[in-house]
Amino acid sequence: MNLKEKIEQLNSMILQGQVMDAFEKFYHPDVVMQENNAAPTVGKAANREREQQMQAAIEQWHGAEVKGVATGEDTSMVEWSMDVTYQGGHRAQMNQVAVQRWKDGQIISERFYYNTAG
Repeated sequence: MNLKEKIEQLNSMILQGQVMDAFEKFYHPDVVMQENNAAPTVGKAANREREQQMQAAIEQWHGAEVKGVATGEDTSMVEWSMDVTYQGGHRAQMNQVAVQRWKDGQIISERFYYNTAG
């Protein structure tokens, strides 16, 4: 499976609600993930916990869409549009870009870029 096929499968799993299954399949044991300019989270165990907390904070998914994908030799970028309601009733429509670097067929680094204003 080439990089383009992997990112398509990853995105498809996320869109089908299989977020944690996609995480287990496509993320490297040494993955480093970072939200904007926040401190990075290092290692698969710490990032698994972060992902589970993020999923638990969402009360309802109203929709998600991949707006665009770009791939290079060991890099992929995905533009997302998401509409969610968080626990407590706050509904948010968000746009973000995830930049992923791949090693040994898995994501070793992922950084999310989005606007936090508004």
